Amino acid sequence: MELNTIKPADGAKHAKRRVGRGIGSGLGKTAGRGHKGQKSRSGGFHKVGFEGGQMPLQRRLPKRGFKSLAADFKAEVRLGDLNALPVEEIDLLALKQAGLVGVLARNVRVINTGELSKKVVLKGLAATAGAKAAIEALGGSVA
Repeated sequence: MELNTIKPADGAKHAKRRVGRGIGSGLGKTAGRGHKGQKSRSGGFHKVGFEGGQMPLQRRLPKRGFKSLAADFKAEVRLGDLNALPVEEIDLLALKQAGLVGVLARNVRVINTGELSKKVVLKGLAATAGAKAAIEALGGSVA
């Protein structure tokens, strides 16, 4: 293969459709725009969602739902997952290294799900009332 023999694959390139170039082209006279109306005129188009003055669909339907912008920065850890950690003092960094929370997490809360079987000390983490009671029952603490 030489540089002067390289060409695009068959069907990869096609000529641009030239409209309004006479009756023989098949796209003369109205140039594929039909007769009259806003869409046939030059510059005659409307914004996306415009329905000719009728109340647009996005305004007819009720607003619903909410997406919190803080959701990416909040995380929850189950009490049972703390058993798998090799350290007794648990902070945000330890949870991230263990892969229990995402790298973006800033506020972590321990919830009372699962069984805790060892003493743990939480540093800089929040805990629900039930989780806090379970941790303190084993001699741990929440700071």
